Amino acid sequence: MVKTSDFKMKEVVNVNDGKRLGTITDIEIDIETGRLTAIVVPGTGKFLGLFGRDDDIVISWEKINKIGADVILVESSLCSNGSTQ
Repeated sequence: MVKTSDFKMKEVVNVNDGKRLGTITDIEIDIETGRLTAIVVPGTGKFLGLFGRDDDIVISWEKINKIGADVILVESSLCSNGSTQ
């Protein structure tokens, strides 16, 4: 079993382009089944993070390829609003 605090410390990497998306800031859970449905990573910062940031990136459970000791590999094509397709 994995603790949410351990899960949030892992770096999320997109396998499509090798880009580091950041660390998990939140998770989505289906209340009825108790299953994890998505992970959330913060959007990219704008100009050194001083002027806000893009919308959070929500990655569905189906897009997670591998959960390793330090990294979570995901297959994600990002939309302009930050959500995934």
